[in-house]
Amino acid sequence: MTGMHCATCVATVEKALHAVDGVYEVSVSLATEKAVVRYNADKTTVHELDAAVTSAGYGVLRDTVRIRLGGIHCATCVRTVEKALMSLDGVYSAEVNLTTNRAVVGYDPDTVSISRIKEVIVSAGYEFLGYEGDELGNQEEIQRTREIHNLRNRTLIGFAVSLSLMAIMLSGIMLPISMTYFMFAISTPFFIYLAYPIFRAAWGALKNYSLTMDVMYAMGIGVAYGSSVFGTFGIVLTSDFLFYETAIMLAAFLTLGRYLEARAKGRTTDAIRKLVELQAKTALVIRGKEEYEVPVEELTPGDVILVKPGGKIPVDGEILSGESYIDESMISGEPVPVYKEHGATVTGGTINTTGSITFTATRVGKETYLAQIIRLVETAQATKPSVQKYADTAITWFIPMVLTIAITAAGVWYFALGATGLFSLTVLISILVIACPCALGLATPTAITVGVGRGAELGILIKNSEVLELSQKITTIIFDKTGTLTRGIPVVTETVLFGQTEQEFLAVASGVEARSEHPLASAVVSYAENKGITAMECTEFQAVSGRGVKAEAGGKSILIGSRTFLSEQGIGLIPPVVDAFEAIQARGETAIGVASGGAIGGIIGISDSVRDTSAAAVEELHRLGLDIGMVTGDNERTAATVAKQLGIDFKEAEVLPDEKSNIIQAMQAKGKRIAFVGDGINDAPALAAADIGIAIGSGTDVAIESGDIVLVQSDPLDVAAAVQLGRKVMGRIKLNLFWAFAYNSALIPIAAGVLYPLYGITFRPEFAGFAMALSSVTVISLSLLLKRYTPPATVKKALHHRR
Repeated sequence: MTGMHCATCVATVEKALHAVDGVYEVSVSLATEKAVVRYNADKTTVHELDAAVTSAGYGVLRDTVRIRLGGIHCATCVRTVEKALMSLDGVYSAEVNLTTNRAVVGYDPDTVSISRIKEVIVSAGYEFLGYEGDELGNQEEIQRTREIHNLRNRTLIGFAVSLSLMAIMLSGIMLPISMTYFMFAISTPFFIYLAYPIFRAAWGALKNYSLTMDVMYAMGIGVAYGSSVFGTFGIVLTSDFLFYETAIMLAAFLTLGRYLEARAKGRTTDAIRKLVELQAKTALVIRGKEEYEVPVEELTPGDVILVKPGGKIPVDGEILSGESYIDESMISGEPVPVYKEHGATVTGGTINTTGSITFTATRVGKETYLAQIIRLVETAQATKPSVQKYADTAITWFIPMVLTIAITAAGVWYFALGATGLFSLTVLISILVIACPCALGLATPTAITVGVGRGAELGILIKNSEVLELSQKITTIIFDKTGTLTRGIPVVTETVLFGQTEQEFLAVASGVEARSEHPLASAVVSYAENKGITAMECTEFQAVSGRGVKAEAGGKSILIGSRTFLSEQGIGLIPPVVDAFEAIQARGETAIGVASGGAIGGIIGISDSVRDTSAAAVEELHRLGLDIGMVTGDNERTAATVAKQLGIDFKEAEVLPDEKSNIIQAMQAKGKRIAFVGDGINDAPALAAADIGIAIGSGTDVAIESGDIVLVQSDPLDVAAAVQLGRKVMGRIKLNLFWAFAYNSALIPIAAGVLYPLYGITFRPEFAGFAMALSSVTVISLSLLLKRYTPPATVKKALHHRR
């Protein structure tokens, strides 16, 4: 558990657990932060115990494992696996992605093990292909390739046999034995070969009390084949009920649907595969004076690595010697190679284009920037937006409803409308086969998978799929000024002195600012260093958050900060000083004053230039119908200048870091949906308070843990691109769901024969199977079109950089 600090915390947790019905003994240890609970499993569950601890204000530590699965074909398969996993004590959450065939499982390792989780998955009738971090990383790809080849072979054999049988029946060829016995003898082994995977999956589902599409398919082809056998041997039915070629062709069409779906689903995860392929396999490590080629898995922080021209950077690190241009386009999307020299950072997966470099490994394995991106994208693809939860609910009722319709329609045709048994049986089979919740189940995850992957290719890292849904509801985007709309690299533009020489003034100012972590402080220090001025030693340094700093230097009290800060500290500002402050601020620059011994010594003007694409980003966001705001710690005049320059709708100036979240919450209280754009480090409270937090950064400096969206490049146009991508993905999900519902709504009634009395139109079972296959492939194909989508803002960014 987390959050326990004292004996009172222990008592609180024990009390909360004792309050749960069925708990009869609780022992909580403050030292180990663990609770031992004895309870009646018939009255309560681990989930309820977890909820009790959480509601008491404490946290429960959970592990998360990403599991690779096999045999997942439809939405009901997803529900079956999730239900099986959630039945385990110690499993808190389970989300299965139909597109990627991955399960993300939250569990308590002290209660349930990976091996137990594997047992449950296998007993449910599915395959456990390993998990993230094991040694079976390529097993999934091997299994997928094997499955696709197997499905292809079954499909070809099924069509070859069914078409041959059909040709023999139509040709009227004389056979040495009865046609019915010949059809039975030829069809049976091929039917078993084709239908075995379907019946095996159906049996596994029924053992777990689940109705999946495999159960319906098994019923459809089973009825077709079974009635043919009964007709062949005259058991209840006559030889009119021969469906041998139909049963085999139907199984072939179902297998064809699985084959096309497996191939298309494989393409939806191309983005992840491309990222994985960026990872180097080996590295040249320098030990002593020798070079050794070692697997990248064996690298440790501190290893010295040599990369020759054209080589791939194996892990993250810092250059020790050499210089080169590094192609980072695969990570950042920036096409121009970046010059790197001693002290610069390099990122694993990028390409060294020119000179040889040696660097020290700083992050290896799962800690590298590329590994974090892969993990982030996989996690986002596994999450479910609320629209998927509605589809899941519909799927729960879908199969029982279809079974009811199939049996009712067949009964009505036979008993009420006097149709033949052959016609009624055909209706039953057609309905069982044509109904397909797979399209419903694939509509959302395929679009999410492709959309999130496309975002990663564009340098837009989406951490949760719910962000895509929120992109349609956002009304206002608020930017932090420094580092987002501006370059975030302040430089000193001027100094105004009052009774001091520049040497004295900058020696004191740089000495004090050298102790500060504020971005403006580094500008002052760099300015003094460039002029060759030695910083004066200072003591008793104290930072006043968001306002200024205090220190002692040269036997005097030093104050550095804004005009407001100096006034609050009792520094008298005569008219010339006030005029100097206002003149600097009127130019959109930041003015900081330096007071020594109670008197103003001078003012420093600092400018942070606006990014080239900031105005274009604001224009693009306005085109999307969004209000644009800006918050900054700068003074009113500087903020007003930048806001006017960029066309920003509203601004908040002289805002302290902890006040940004208050501004966001106040706007949310008025019904606004807010996206906040910040650097992801200083703006963490605001990013957390916003409906969508967008952390903007560059390369390895980006704060991946902050915000809901992380932009790899520091380009404001990517904010607009992220919104456009989110809206496009949600639009595609809605289109997919429309076609999925439309398909079932239109074709199930036709299969039931509603058009037969008027137009003589009905579905042959094999054609119903073909239509079922097309429904899933159509939805996946619509999602795959997102791979070609380029947000208008991205196009504008590319055009801007060419100028």
